[in-house]
Amino acid sequence: MLRLENICYNAPDDGAPIIRDLSLEVKDGEILVVTGPNGGGKSTAARLAMGIIKPTSGKILLDGTDVTGLDITERARIGIGYAFQAPARFKGLTVKRLLTIAAGREIDDTECCRYLSCVGLCAGDYLNRTLDATLSGGELKRIEVASLLIRQLKVAIYDEPEAGIDIWSFNMLVNAFSNLGREKSGALMIISHQERVMQTADRIAVVAEGRLTDIGPKEDILPKLTDIFRRGCLKTQNN
Repeated sequence: MLRLENICYNAPDDGAPIIRDLSLEVKDGEILVVTGPNGGGKSTAARLAMGIIKPTSGKILLDGTDVTGLDITERARIGIGYAFQAPARFKGLTVKRLLTIAAGREIDDTECCRYLSCVGLCAGDYLNRTLDATLSGGELKRIEVASLLIRQLKVAIYDEPEAGIDIWSFNMLVNAFSNLGREKSGALMIISHQERVMQTADRIAVVAEGRLTDIGPKEDILPKLTDIFRRGCLKTQNN
């Protein structure tokens, strides 16, 4: 279980508060989708969980152990992974080599293909492709997800996985998240605005103005969000 405990984070330039006394946990084997308005602190919370940035105050715990002082590399070693909104391109590095590095051991083509197939890629077409400009954003995003899957993480964090990808890639990612939810293989924390991604969740957390404003089972939270969106549209139309 990953837990953010009374986390505060102030902007390094002007000290403005971005995260305000946020407590949030991702339970073992669950999919937690974190949503909320733009600029509300969702992605900042994800970066804090991964150790990309450090909190101003508060604690971050993994399975009860305080990992607040660990950096991104150290957290990766103990089983936390992070998928960026815009995956990096690595000229000269093949997809198979990336998956081998992610696994931390030598893997054969069959195992590579299994993980690429999980994210809807025809494995034989990609094993020897390089991670360069010849790959689309959607292809890179799915390869990055495969690289997290092969690591068999305790917690995988996805920051707006739908950003900048085509509808086909988006559909395959949603299917991958749904399959992970059924398998209960590690915990997932997904930052997203998309209703279809929220449908894959066990629980949904709403973060706004740096605070946790609501959290609960998908069946309880999603209807509230739908109603808020509907009322917002009606208000816009009436104005």
